[in-house]
Order: sequence, then C-alpha cells, then structure tokens
Amino acid sequence: MTGGTGQVHTISMAGAAEHDLAAGSLLWFSPGTVHRLVNADTLTLNVIMSNAGLPEAGDAVFTFPRAILEDAEEYGRHAVLPSGADDHGVAAAARTRRDLALEGYAELHKAVGRDGTEALQEFHRLAAALVRPRVERWKHVWQDTVRRQVDAAEQALADLAKGSAEPMAGAAVATATQRQGEGYGMCGRLTTWATPALCESHANRVPGD
Repeated sequence: MTGGTGQVHTISMAGAAEHDLAAGSLLWFSPGTVHRLVNADTLTLNVIMSNAGLPEAGDAVFTFPRAILEDAEEYGRHAVLPSGADDHGVAAAARTRRDLALEGYAELHKAVGRDGTEALQEFHRLAAALVRPRVERWKHVWQDTVRRQVDAAEQALADLAKGSAEPMAGAAVATATQRQGEGYGMCGRLTTWATPALCESHANRVPGD
C-alpha cells in the first residue's frame, strides 16, 4: 500500500473478512482466496504476483454470478474487454465487468454465510474448470521463468557448497522499463514494467467501487 485508504474484502477457508488498508499496509493471501478492493480515497497499490504474474494472464477468475461461471463461453464474453475500442469504450466495459463481478461476489458472500466453506469450494470447482484449457500454456510460462530461476538457485547452492565463486560471475545491474499505454487489470488501471529478471512489478490505481 503506497497511498490513500481502502479495504480488501476476502473470502477464504476461514470465512469472510474485511481488511483496512493505509499507506504502509502489507497484505498477502494464497491461491483460492476470493478478494475485492474498495477504494475509499485515492487508493494506490503495488502488487507483487507469484508465478510470473499468471493471475493477470487469466489465472484469476472473476466472481461473476454462478449462472455465468457454469458456461465457459458466456464467462469469456463477459471477462474479456473489447479490442480496438477507444479508452472510453474500454473503461465503460471494465466498469460493467466490475459491476457484474460485484454482483457475483455478493451472491458468493451470501452463500458462504449460509452454507459455509462448501460454497467457496464449489466456486473453486467452477473456477478450475474455466481455466483448465489454459494450463498447458501456463506450464511453458512457468518453466521459462519460475522453474528456470529455481534451477539456477539450486545450481548456485551446489557451486557454493564446493567453494566455487561461479554464482557471482554474472554480477550485473538491471533496470526496469515502464511499458507504454496503461490497460485494465483485474483490479483497476494497471501499469507494468518490463524487466530482465523473473519478477514483474505492478502498480494498480483502483477505481472506486
């Protein structure tokens, strides 16, 4: 959290909760935690995503109403923003998508309050079915980024255990370049930085909801 105030509302296996945000706040959660951001006053976030940023690549699933989640074609129609539209058109579509996700969030929140974590597990089942067709592509992304870095770290430890300084032979300084043209991420206006390293840095300015 870098500025403003707001909240993160979550639904996890521990139930529903609301978490206050202010400058300096740090909050993280594991996969399967349903969440929404509430912008009280110019909320600005830096978001660090695991697994090479796959959530923004479609790993995350919007909390649309169940009737939409059960139909992959219908889900895709509502989840994907229009291509070729001007910024005004894309912004309008993003707000429509947000409102539909909030409608579904309220539906899920009510179901969890009534049926407990079984309702969340059912959402997980529907979400897994929606993303299944993209898993093979994600495997390649993961292998080219996360797995490659894990292997490099393992080799470095093996070299150091032998007394070798080889892991330091690639000492260098890198800088990140901000990509031009902001788009819309899962939670608001999204700015990304292209880096030569594993991580992608994200800064979200969240529209009020």
